[in-house]
Amino acid sequence: MAEKITAVKGMNDLLPTDSGRWETLEETVRQLMRRHAYRNIRTPIVEPTALFVRGLGEVTDIVEKEMYSFEDRLNGEQLTLRPEATAGVVRAVVEHNLLYDGGKRLYYMGPMFRHERPQRGRYRQFHQIGAEALGFAGAEVDAELILLAVSLWQAVGLKDVRLELNSLGQPPERAQHRAALIAYFEQHADQLDEDAKRRLHSNPLRILDTKNPAMQALVEGAPKLIDFLGEASLKHFEMVRQILDANGVGYRINPRLVRGMDYYNLTVFEFITEHLGSQGTICGGGRYDYLIEQVGGKPAPAVGWALGVERVLELLKEQQVALAAPSLDAYAIVPDAAALPQVFQTLHALRASGVAVQMHAGTGEGMGSMKSQFKKADASGASFALIFGEEELARGEVTVKALRDGQGAQRCESLAALAQWAPSLQSPVR
Repeated sequence: MAEKITAVKGMNDLLPTDSGRWETLEETVRQLMRRHAYRNIRTPIVEPTALFVRGLGEVTDIVEKEMYSFEDRLNGEQLTLRPEATAGVVRAVVEHNLLYDGGKRLYYMGPMFRHERPQRGRYRQFHQIGAEALGFAGAEVDAELILLAVSLWQAVGLKDVRLELNSLGQPPERAQHRAALIAYFEQHADQLDEDAKRRLHSNPLRILDTKNPAMQALVEGAPKLIDFLGEASLKHFEMVRQILDANGVGYRINPRLVRGMDYYNLTVFEFITEHLGSQGTICGGGRYDYLIEQVGGKPAPAVGWALGVERVLELLKEQQVALAAPSLDAYAIVPDAAALPQVFQTLHALRASGVAVQMHAGTGEGMGSMKSQFKKADASGASFALIFGEEELARGEVTVKALRDGQGAQRCESLAALAQWAPSLQSPVR
C-alpha cells in the first residue's frame, strides 16, 4: 500500500459539513457589498515578490519572515504566494487603469498564505474578505468602510466586538514622531528586547505594537503620534469620529494602534474580540494614500479593510451563533427505476425553477426500499419528499410530503402544472 499523503501543515481542507457556514457568510457579504455599491475583483494568488517588498515594507514581519517566495524555474522571476490582497488589488487597478473615470469601490474573497506557526484562528493558508475604496480622499469614505464592517457584524449576529481607532497622520508628521521615538527608546535601550533593538532604527513605530509584557510600561510612556499631527490630519480624524458618533458606533482611540504594513497613513482601525485568545483582531484596515504611487501608478488616495474568515467563523461558533447553511428543498423518492426518465425530466424542470432538489441514487437498477429512501430523505435535511410512485405517475402527478413543518402532511400535485406549485417547495431563506 502506498504511503498516505496528507495536507501541508497549517493548510486545511474545508469539508462539506463545514462549507455551508462559509457559503452563508460569503453570500451575506455579497448582498451587503451590492447594497453599498462595491464590485467584486479577483486577482492572482501568485504575484511578483517585488510587489510585496515595495508595498508592505521591506522590514515588516510579513516580508522578512512569513512570505512563501520562490524562483520561477522557467524564467528566474521571483514570485510570492500572496500574503494579503490589498497590494494585488492596487497592482490590478494601476495595470488596468481602473481609476481613469473616477474612484472605484471593490471587494474580494480568497486564500492568502503566510509561513507562521499554526494556531487557533491563524493558519498558513487562511482566507480573507476585504473591501477597498480607491480614488476617494474624504474622511467620509473611511467612515463608510467602518460602517460597512459594522453592518456585516449585525447581519451575521456577531457580538462583543470592539472598534479601536487611531490616526497615523501624514509622512512628515510621522517622520517627526519617528525621530522622537528613536530618541526615547535610545534613552531606555537597556529595557528593549531583541526584536525592539532590531527595529529601533528601521521601523520604530512597530515597537509600539509589541506583545512583550515586560515592555508595556515603557511603550505606554513613549511619545504619542497624535501629539505630532497637524491641523489637516486632526480634522480628517475628527470627521471620521463625528460620523461614527452620529451612527451610534462605539470605539476606543488607541494611540498604539499602528497596523502591520508600512503603507498606512491617517485613519487606521481594528475590530477586536476577547474570545479568541491572542488572535483577537478579526478585521483591520485603514487609509493608504501612497501605495498606488509606490506600485507605479499616478498618485491617488485609497482606504480599505480585510477580515479573517476563519477567525470570524470561529468567533460566531464561540458565541453559538448558527449561520443557516444553504438548505435542500426536496428529496426525490423513486420506488421503481423504470420511472427514472420521467423523474429526471421533472427534477430538471424543478431545478430550473429554483428548487434545490436531491434525487435518491440506488445501486445498479435497484433503488432501495421506500423505508430506506425515506430515512435518507429525512437525513438530507430536505423540507419535502417528492414521491414518484407508479400510481401517481400514471395520473400525471407526484406526491409532496412535508418532512419538517407540518410533518407528515402530504398532497398530490400535477406534473403538468409544475410551474404553479414549484415555488411552494422553496425555503424562505436561500
